[in-house]
Amino acid sequence: MLKKIDHIGIAVSNLDSALAFYQAMGVTPSHTETVESQKVKTAFITVGDVHIELLEPTEPDSSVAKFLEKHGEGMHHIAYEVDDVQKALESLKTDGLKLIDETPKLGAHNMTVAFVHPKSVSGVLTEICAPAR
Repeated sequence: MLKKIDHIGIAVSNLDSALAFYQAMGVTPSHTETVESQKVKTAFITVGDVHIELLEPTEPDSSVAKFLEKHGEGMHHIAYEVDDVQKALESLKTDGLKLIDETPKLGAHNMTVAFVHPKSVSGVLTEICAPAR
């Protein structure tokens, strides 16, 4: 069911400050956007075959803002690509895993996404995603 690790999400207080490290290392964002539904600004950094998604909250009530309040900056989630997010959700639910999202939604980078609760995945917030159709 899992095809690959799509990206690693990192919560940051300030996107420009966080990008300074990558730019000093010769890497520029391959994609940036504001995702209104998630209340975040994102920047995707590609390092080899790995994508890093930097997430800055745009609203104080966003899940990323709440994460920053509780944990500070750092790894927020890991995202795995699947063929079909809805089918993956159904399988996970059947197996008794706790879902944050019962149905997929549109996320950054034109991906269909859904989140699985950290309590079901060894304490790691997990995103499953697939290119939007």
